[in-house]
Amino acid sequence: MLHGETEAIRKRRDQGKPDARQRIQALVDPDSFVELDMFATARATGLGMEDRRAAGDGVVVGFATIDGRDVAVYAFDPTVLGGSLGEVTAEKIVKVQELALRSRIPIIGINDSGGARIHEGVAALAGYASIFFRNVRSSGVIPQISVIAGPCTGGAVYSPALTDFIFMVAGSGYMFITGPEVVRVTTGEDVGFDELGGAEVHNTRSGVAHFLAESEATCWTGVRRLLSYLPSSNADTPPVVPTDDDVERADPELQTLVPDSPNLPYDMREVVSRLLDGRQFLEVQPLFAQNMLVGFGRLGGHTVGVVANQPKVLAGAIDINASTKAGRFIRFCDAFNIPLLSLVDVPGYLPGTAQEHGGIIRHGAKLLYAYAEATVPKLAVITRKDYGGAFCVMSPKQMGADINLAWPTAEIAVMGPEAAVNIINRRELEAAADPAARRAELVADYTARFANPYVAAERGYIDDVIEPRDTRRELVRGLQVCLNKTVERPNRKHGNIPL
Repeated sequence: MLHGETEAIRKRRDQGKPDARQRIQALVDPDSFVELDMFATARATGLGMEDRRAAGDGVVVGFATIDGRDVAVYAFDPTVLGGSLGEVTAEKIVKVQELALRSRIPIIGINDSGGARIHEGVAALAGYASIFFRNVRSSGVIPQISVIAGPCTGGAVYSPALTDFIFMVAGSGYMFITGPEVVRVTTGEDVGFDELGGAEVHNTRSGVAHFLAESEATCWTGVRRLLSYLPSSNADTPPVVPTDDDVERADPELQTLVPDSPNLPYDMREVVSRLLDGRQFLEVQPLFAQNMLVGFGRLGGHTVGVVANQPKVLAGAIDINASTKAGRFIRFCDAFNIPLLSLVDVPGYLPGTAQEHGGIIRHGAKLLYAYAEATVPKLAVITRKDYGGAFCVMSPKQMGADINLAWPTAEIAVMGPEAAVNIINRRELEAAADPAARRAELVADYTARFANPYVAAERGYIDDVIEPRDTRRELVRGLQVCLNKTVERPNRKHGNIPL
């Protein structure tokens, strides 16, 4: 029976779970999905496959539109051999991957699969390798999005890992290389599916996933919203969405958002949202490495990728996870012609043996590399601290930034005034009759002379010191000037990012 009412479909329906075609229909525009290879059937060469062949072979593939734009899509069908991947399953996915690449349209994969089809042996493994190869060929050419709506285990996890963004559905989606039983036998750990590789784990701890969806319905909404910010390919510019949010809009509340004390936190999300059109900010990986914010918004209708330190978490210091999170996001934006907006309030890299032994030098260099490599328009605003090596990281002029602004509250220096005075004036403080009073005087002097934006502005490292309320206007104007930016690059096969 071709796509008829099988026992597996009835059981799934009784459980309230959608099938592959229902998932695709819920994601794409109504009546836009065109299915390909619906008659493709597994070859009866695998062990025990003679009587288990079914039309479609465990995956539904085709093309459709989302908000009127073409996309390619595939969804594993768990009602056919558990959605396992065999030779023909892989061939169908590869065909739609190549269609997407030739047509320069985004591709979305919906994962709910039992993994490699054991009956077909090495042919199934070769199928995965063919898919991975196309993932890499498509990287930086077309947006690739993965949805984990069910199990995704073993080698199957590497196709989503090679794509640009991963959505995971809470309670049903999970990913891991080796399952709980293997973990128990090999390590003695007693762990469940969700604890090992559930949606919450990969959104909060591992950083594998980018979005946590509470339901499939919210997941489809999230995918559609993400695509609204992205171009169809690297040959296109991101969609421009006209806005009724005045590009000249001033925001007096930004004047007092940064606390007077440099040691008090504030929420950088509030700054970000107040600058963007309609205060709309689509944050990426909001639950992972929360000391760094990344995500998409618009300025004057144009998509921008936002990278911002978060003073509410670890004082905004950069650590291993924050470096990797921001570095990868920056490289995505650069690949797809999305300008970068950096909001800077950073005391430096996070100190400690855990960070040093974990390779903060290597991982921190990823962020440096990503900023330096990016050729899209780069705008930066220093809101408060910009100390030490972190100054070099967060998109300064010397790393190819185009427009660099600072608020009067900005402190740009090798280190904070307290630490600087303790080093520079150590002997004087030891000999002082009243060390505390003398330290206060020296800190005040250092702050006035060095820990402000004007020294950097004198040297041209900062283009302007602006009032916070005028930031949106200045950023829109700066972005407009830089939209046609071109950069000459050395002829090379590719660089060697410190992975």
